[in-house]
Amino acid sequence: MNDLLRWVFDLLRRLLHTLDWPLLLALAGLMGIGLAVLYSAGGDSQGARLAINQGARFAVGLGAMWALSRVSPVRLRSWTPGVFAVSLLPLIAVLFIGTGKHGQHWIDLKLFYLQPAELLKISLPMMMAWYLHREPLPPRIGTVLVAGALLGLPTALILLQPDFGTAMLVAASGVFALLLAGLPWWWVGVALGGVAAAAPAAWFWLLRPYQKDRILTFLNPENDPLGTGWNIIQSKIAIGGGGLTGKGWGQGSQSHLDYLPEHTTDFIFAVLSEEFGWLGVATVLALYLFVIGRCLWIAIDARDTYSRLLAGTLGLSFFVYVIVNGGMISGLLPVVGVPMPLLSYGGTSAVSLLAGLGLVMAVRAHRPVHGY
Repeated sequence: MNDLLRWVFDLLRRLLHTLDWPLLLALAGLMGIGLAVLYSAGGDSQGARLAINQGARFAVGLGAMWALSRVSPVRLRSWTPGVFAVSLLPLIAVLFIGTGKHGQHWIDLKLFYLQPAELLKISLPMMMAWYLHREPLPPRIGTVLVAGALLGLPTALILLQPDFGTAMLVAASGVFALLLAGLPWWWVGVALGGVAAAAPAAWFWLLRPYQKDRILTFLNPENDPLGTGWNIIQSKIAIGGGGLTGKGWGQGSQSHLDYLPEHTTDFIFAVLSEEFGWLGVATVLALYLFVIGRCLWIAIDARDTYSRLLAGTLGLSFFVYVIVNGGMISGLLPVVGVPMPLLSYGGTSAVSLLAGLGLVMAVRAHRPVHGY
């Protein structure tokens, strides 16, 4: 019996040793809270189904995390150009065969819907890290121009869907890779100045009517309180109604009385705020900060440029997702359809996020003692 137990423990140790347990435990806490809030937001009729479906997606994501954590960064680096090229194919295909409420964002694979843009949240950081690790750092003007083309291509394809929110998140991951590689901050300032100068042209020729409505609603949601401003006004009511300790699990009036639209997806953090109050929000934000900090610590401790840029970029990208959704539901940013990581209902985003963190774990697990 002792020999059998020893064999089982040894097998588990060999199978699971590549997982970063502090990071995994924080993610498990977020997933558990996410399932509880999702069950409540779905109500008696849909709560159990939504939680079970999301739990299954988490299981797939955790499987992908475990598998990727076992791949050494050296091998990941050799796979990167192929992974990036393959990830562009569904991004092109969705423009012709995609479906969506405001464009063509999803590909119906019958068993599930695939959002190709989510794949770039993994493959673009990999590609930027692969390219920059081969160049002298800090990056020179030629390096920056090539890197700009690498991040500009998928960003443009996502904008064509159109999916402005995801496009900006994908572009941000490329910018983070450049900054971690030593790009001076003033270059970013110049780029933002160029974006600001081009904003009037984008308003008239690129943005669709619903996107313009989102920006106008952000500036003055009370201008149309029963129309375009409804979501953000109800979200603010939910956040303010939670107080210090919240109304209690399953007692949120904004979601259960259907005042708050998209309460299982984009605005689920407002449900959390109403039902668990400031204490619940602080707990979730603390877990988010731990995940981000752990990723950055792993990046700092990495022994080669590729690993450092990959882990750091994925950690900072996670930070942006939290900031954008939190700002969106509180009225500090326009509504752009960005989910809250591991809380919002959605399969592709959850799986891609956990898979990306599996790459971070691979950097930690395969860290060589003397570098390479």
